[in-house]
Amino acid sequence: MNVLTGKKAPVFKEDAVVNGSEFVENFSLDQFIGKKNVVFFFYPLDFTFVCPTELIAFQDQLGEFEKRDTVVVACSTDSKYSHWAWLNTERNKGGIKGVTYPIVADNSKMIAINFGVLAGKYSFNANEISFEGNPVAYRGLFLIDKQGVVRHQVVNDLPLGRSVDETLRMVDALNFHEANGEVCPANWNKNKEGLKTTAADIAHYLETHEN
Repeated sequence: MNVLTGKKAPVFKEDAVVNGSEFVENFSLDQFIGKKNVVFFFYPLDFTFVCPTELIAFQDQLGEFEKRDTVVVACSTDSKYSHWAWLNTERNKGGIKGVTYPIVADNSKMIAINFGVLAGKYSFNANEISFEGNPVAYRGLFLIDKQGVVRHQVVNDLPLGRSVDETLRMVDALNFHEANGEVCPANWNKNKEGLKTTAADIAHYLETHEN
């Protein structure tokens, strides 16, 4: 599995569904470089159980991400037609109608491979190609800054849903660090102080917060 933190996010151009119904060809995260932070997250499959709870939870907090100069983009290995159908299915029937942020169709699985979140691998033997594992994406999430660099990543196994609140906390931490040049200690949130990166400042912080 790749560790992409501190590196440029892999580049891709692929089909996506945006605004809940519009097909877009050659969708790329490059459009946000120099403009917005990106929360790019993978989920296993459309029309499942944990996945709609996550996608709807991100939609419910979309305004909070927008306040933080951050866009949300989802991705799975389903086709764009599956995404469109799911986006146009009522929530009480297992759909995610009302989700407006882009959902990328990684039908080739190459985006998941390049981000290191495919739950299996291809094997090549002579003239035969086989796949071992599950041909879907783990619940990977990547916080990408305005320069296109991954600053935070987390990967959950398929049964384990993520915390949108924790994702917002990490966006706050990134924005705080970039605005103030200070670093964020354990359990930091936007109502707490940061740390200046000198030994004396860190020692003072630890001394005053040891309880």
